[in-house]
Amino acid sequence: MTTIPADRLNRLVARWQTVQGALAAGADQESYVRLSREFAELDPIVATITALRKAEKERDDLNQMINDPAADPDMAALAEAELGTLDPKIEELERQLKVQLLPKDAADEKSAILELRAGTGGEEAALFAGDLFRMYQRYADRMGWKVNILSASESATGGYKEIIANITGKGVFARLKFESGVHRVQRVPATEAQGRIHTSACTVAVLPEADAVDDVVLNPAELRIDTFRASGAGGQHVNKTDSAIRITHLPTNIVVQCQNDRSQHRNRAEAMAMLKSKLYELELRKRQEEKQVLEDTKTDIGWGHQIRSYVLDQSRIKDLRTNIEIGNTQAVLDGNLDDFIEASLKQGVR
Repeated sequence: MTTIPADRLNRLVARWQTVQGALAAGADQESYVRLSREFAELDPIVATITALRKAEKERDDLNQMINDPAADPDMAALAEAELGTLDPKIEELERQLKVQLLPKDAADEKSAILELRAGTGGEEAALFAGDLFRMYQRYADRMGWKVNILSASESATGGYKEIIANITGKGVFARLKFESGVHRVQRVPATEAQGRIHTSACTVAVLPEADAVDDVVLNPAELRIDTFRASGAGGQHVNKTDSAIRITHLPTNIVVQCQNDRSQHRNRAEAMAMLKSKLYELELRKRQEEKQVLEDTKTDIGWGHQIRSYVLDQSRIKDLRTNIEIGNTQAVLDGNLDDFIEASLKQGVR
């Protein structure tokens, strides 16, 4: 049996049945919206509970057949072979259920803004920032999310000094929120002609995307908005028009900018969204400071706030908070982050 108390699972199933019945019976618009949201949260949990209980019953039946003295030996052997494939399935369903039942942050279902900045290590750090961004892009593809680059500053060797992107989809912030921190890499970089091992770092910040209406209200009197000519790769057009936008929030001195689009209007909208996200995160930090759930990982891009070490010359990547270590480094860089992310979710680390 699963280590999760059966009465808790029974209450969840009972509530799911109640909500399902209320929706089928009809409800006023306000209740319908609330019940639909609750049903959407409960439905995948109940599906996992149902699958787990079915698998557990199959396991009990197989054990009964194996231990029955009167059972046919050939049938008992088949049952034992089937049991060997059933145990890993039950273990995976239990793991999935535990993750589904973890307490949720208010922003968990939101999309997110991903920021990567090269730190210690010069050009190699910029190349590593590019590798990390592609890693998150591939993970987003696996999850069915959409990635839209808002701002990018490329290095001379093709990496990124800084890159900011919006990742949209269901539950983006819930999955990526513990990726914030300093990521360190040790390897022989492509820029090294002598084959020497270099160590460099990149900072990652994941911000919840604030709702344009409900979460953050911006006072125009507190904003300084500047336009400037976009730089870098982007074609001739962006270099001829002042389409890029920089917004300074005067009370906090937070600065955001966007030059991704040829349209000044769309760049302004993206920059406003980025500013809302930063202010939203600032408020979260204030509210949860006493629990030490959120800590500032964006101000130090050295070695003081490392969360993950990519020792690529030794083919291992280790999360320093959960002690999860993976030897298939290429799989991780190709976007296979589930082991790291789910371990962080279980521990609730920051």
